[in-house]
Amino acid sequence: MQVVSTDRAPRAIGPYSQAIVAGDYIFTAGQIALDPATMELVAGGIVEQTVRVLKNLTAVLESAGANLDQVVKTTVFLADMGDFPAMNEVYQRQFGQHKPARSTVAVAQLPKNARVEIEAIAHKR
Repeated sequence: MQVVSTDRAPRAIGPYSQAIVAGDYIFTAGQIALDPATMELVAGGIVEQTVRVLKNLTAVLESAGANLDQVVKTTVFLADMGDFPAMNEVYQRQFGQHKPARSTVAVAQLPKNARVEIEAIAHKR
């Protein structure tokens, strides 16, 4: 296994890695809307947070030698399922025609009171 770490995404705020490469697969930690420079949540609502989350996720994947087109599965955690349509619009723009498998679940609370967290599994080609 190989540990993935990049300063282009928020550093881990606990005892975990940003991602792990195991064989041909990359397993990311969940990303919330932290600005990597300040380690603070970005201003705004679900749209701005989803944009930042996907930037963070992209940075982690790129550090591991992959990109969003290689994602095979995501899990989206929402603090409010009412945010689903807005999150989904940003998600669809970022992934384009690529449609990985996805689960979306509502949770009671996310770290730092974030509105969205996304984790991914990607296949290295």
